[in-house]
Amino acid sequence: MKRSRISAGLLMFRKRAGKLEVLLAHPGGPYFKNKDDGVWSVPKGELEDGEDLLTRAKIEFEEETGISAPSAVEMIELGSIRQKGGKTVHAWAFEGDLKEDFALVSNTFEMEWPPRSGKMERFAEVDRAAFFSLGAARTKIKATQEVFFDRLLQALNS
Repeated sequence: MKRSRISAGLLMFRKRAGKLEVLLAHPGGPYFKNKDDGVWSVPKGELEDGEDLLTRAKIEFEEETGISAPSAVEMIELGSIRQKGGKTVHAWAFEGDLKEDFALVSNTFEMEWPPRSGKMERFAEVDRAAFFSLGAARTKIKATQEVFFDRLLQALNS
């Protein structure tokens, strides 16, 4: 199956003690297990042909976090970026928060692990999700996605 070169996602944000925080997702699977800075992402996923970008973004947010994207809140369009591998990512932001008893629920994928072992293992697509201050988030997120924070700040300040 040919993989899509287009993804869509949602960036949840909140204000705590007057400071902006954003929710990022850490990719699951063995390749990212011991990696931290520069690998976190906006919860996102690939589009199917002809699919609506915002609809896919909401579906992916729920599939990767277990949280239903609210339908009655304003979605702030953050535009798109092009990642190093050539994939285009479209994003929207919305204000929200996690419940005190939040437990991450992510869909899974299957891959041969260890490599060339012939054994198939199942892994969560996202193994962690957390709020970060903008300063910390800039260190955690994939570098090409950092511009989404600037666009969010610009939208909130206008």
